Amino acid sequence: MNEKNKIVVEALPQFIKEQSAPDENRYVFAYTITITNRGEKPAKLLSREWLIIDANGKHEEIRGDGVVGKQPYLKPGDVFRYTSGAVLETAVGVMQGNYFFVEDDGSQFVAPIPKFTLSIPRTLH
Repeated sequence: MNEKNKIVVEALPQFIKEQSAPDENRYVFAYTITITNRGEKPAKLLSREWLIIDANGKHEEIRGDGVVGKQPYLKPGDVFRYTSGAVLETAVGVMQGNYFFVEDDGSQFVAPIPKFTLSIPRTLH
């Protein structure tokens, strides 16, 4: 990634106790993603790919167009934030992935989504 197309991705995960059922191996997490264009050129988010791994080593891959039904166009300095969710069979897991962007001239690039942990709070263990 160069400075012309520098997209920074940050994730803030949260355990959703009300929707979870630990006795049924159902752990619901929300995560808020913040995508910031810190580059010099505008870019449109075309698609995404996620890898979700639970504590049992179960892998789930998710691919699709845009995020939450949108394909945001980010000018330099713009920020796009959304919240989505994941359901795991274990109390801990990790997520990571990539966003695929296109610039106005048609050139494409990948913005990595750094790995983050989904975990129930220590007080609930």
